[in-house]
Amino acid sequence: MNVYDEAHSLARAIKNSNEYKEYVRRQREVLKNTKLKEMVQDFRSKAMEIQMAQMGGKKVDEEKIEKFKKLEEVVTSNPVINEFFAAEMRFAQMMNDIYKILGDTLDVDLGVNDK
Repeated sequence: MNVYDEAHSLARAIKNSNEYKEYVRRQREVLKNTKLKEMVQDFRSKAMEIQMAQMGGKKVDEEKIEKFKKLEEVVTSNPVINEFFAAEMRFAQMMNDIYKILGDTLDVDLGVNDK
Protein backbone atom coordinates (compact mmCIF):
# COMPACT_ATOMS: atom_id res chain seq x y z
CA MET A 1 0.00 0.00 0.00
CA ASN A 2 1.42 3.37 -1.06
CA VAL A 3 0.67 6.14 1.44
CA TYR A 4 0.52 8.76 -1.29
CA ASP A 5 -2.01 6.75 -3.29
CA GLU A 6 -4.14 6.46 -0.15
CA ALA A 7 -3.83 10.21 0.45
CA HIS A 8 -5.07 10.86 -3.08
CA SER A 9 -7.96 8.46 -2.47
CA LEU A 10 -8.86 10.33 0.71
CA ALA A 11 -8.69 13.64 -1.16
CA ARG A 12 -11.05 12.28 -3.83
CA ALA A 13 -13.42 11.01 -1.14
CA ILE A 14 -13.43 14.42 0.52
CA LYS A 15 -14.01 16.14 -2.82
CA ASN A 16 -16.96 13.80 -3.49
CA SER A 17 -18.47 14.29 -0.03
CA ASN A 18 -21.77 16.11 0.38
CA GLU A 19 -20.12 18.47 2.86
CA TYR A 20 -17.48 19.58 0.35
CA LYS A 21 -19.89 19.83 -2.58
CA GLU A 22 -22.38 21.89 -0.57
CA TYR A 23 -19.62 24.15 0.76
CA VAL A 24 -18.29 24.84 -2.75
CA ARG A 25 -21.81 25.41 -4.12
CA ARG A 26 -22.68 27.87 -1.34
CA GLN A 27 -19.30 29.59 -1.63
CA ARG A 28 -19.87 30.17 -5.36
CA GLU A 29 -23.26 31.72 -4.59
CA VAL A 30 -21.60 34.23 -2.28
CA LEU A 31 -18.64 34.94 -4.56
CA LYS A 32 -20.76 35.65 -7.64
CA ASN A 33 -22.54 38.48 -5.80
CA THR A 34 -20.13 41.36 -5.14
CA LYS A 35 -22.25 42.79 -2.32
CA LEU A 36 -22.49 39.46 -0.48
CA LYS A 37 -18.79 38.79 -1.01
CA GLU A 38 -17.90 42.18 0.47
CA MET A 39 -20.24 41.61 3.43
CA VAL A 40 -18.56 38.27 4.22
CA GLN A 41 -15.08 39.75 3.83
CA ASP A 42 -15.92 42.72 6.05
CA PHE A 43 -17.47 40.46 8.68
CA ARG A 44 -14.45 38.15 8.72
CA SER A 45 -12.03 41.07 8.81
CA LYS A 46 -13.76 42.59 11.83
CA ALA A 47 -14.00 39.19 13.56
CA MET A 48 -10.28 38.62 13.01
CA GLU A 49 -9.45 42.08 14.27
CA ILE A 50 -11.34 41.48 17.52
CA GLN A 51 -9.91 37.98 17.94
CA MET A 52 -6.32 39.17 17.36
CA ALA A 53 -6.76 41.96 19.90
CA GLN A 54 -8.13 39.51 22.47
CA MET A 55 -5.33 37.03 21.79
CA GLY A 56 -2.84 39.86 22.23
CA GLY A 57 -4.28 40.57 25.66
CA LYS A 58 -5.85 43.87 24.61
CA LYS A 59 -9.21 44.95 25.94
CA VAL A 60 -11.68 45.28 23.10
CA ASP A 61 -13.86 48.37 23.28
CA GLU A 62 -17.49 47.52 24.16
CA GLU A 63 -18.72 49.79 21.37
CA LYS A 64 -16.65 47.82 18.86
CA ILE A 65 -18.08 44.54 20.15
CA GLU A 66 -21.64 45.89 19.95
CA LYS A 67 -21.05 47.09 16.36
CA PHE A 68 -19.69 43.65 15.50
CA LYS A 69 -22.74 41.93 17.02
CA LYS A 70 -25.04 44.14 14.95
CA LEU A 71 -23.01 43.38 11.85
CA GLU A 72 -23.25 39.68 12.66
CA GLU A 73 -27.05 39.95 12.89
CA VAL A 74 -27.22 41.70 9.52
CA VAL A 75 -24.85 39.26 7.82
CA THR A 76 -26.45 36.10 9.21
CA SER A 77 -29.97 37.36 8.45
CA ASN A 78 -29.09 37.05 4.78
CA PRO A 79 -30.17 33.50 3.83
CA VAL A 80 -27.42 33.04 1.19
CA ILE A 81 -24.66 34.05 3.60
CA ASN A 82 -26.21 32.11 6.47
CA GLU A 83 -26.35 28.92 4.38
CA PHE A 84 -22.77 29.50 3.25
CA PHE A 85 -21.57 29.81 6.85
CA ALA A 86 -23.53 26.69 7.83
CA ALA A 87 -22.04 24.69 4.92
CA GLU A 88 -18.59 25.99 5.76
CA MET A 89 -19.00 24.89 9.36
CA ARG A 90 -20.13 21.39 8.35
CA PHE A 91 -17.14 21.04 6.00
CA ALA A 92 -14.72 22.31 8.66
CA GLN A 93 -16.18 19.86 11.18
CA MET A 94 -15.66 16.99 8.76
CA MET A 95 -12.04 18.04 8.19
CA ASN A 96 -11.45 18.37 11.95
CA ASP A 97 -12.89 14.88 12.44
CA ILE A 98 -10.50 13.53 9.80
CA TYR A 99 -7.51 15.23 11.47
CA LYS A 100 -8.61 13.80 14.81
CA ILE A 101 -8.94 10.28 13.40
CA LEU A 102 -5.46 10.53 11.89
CA GLY A 103 -4.00 11.94 15.09
CA ASP A 104 -5.67 9.35 17.30
CA THR A 105 -4.74 6.47 15.02
CA LEU A 106 -1.13 7.56 14.73
CA ASP A 107 -0.97 8.63 18.36
CA VAL A 108 0.42 11.95 17.18
CA ASP A 109 -0.76 15.39 18.21
CA LEU A 110 -1.49 17.29 14.99
CA GLY A 111 -2.44 20.42 16.91
CA VAL A 112 -6.19 19.82 16.78
CA ASN A 113 -6.66 17.19 19.45
CA ASP A 114 -7.62 17.99 23.00
CA LYS A 115 -5.45 15.38 24.67
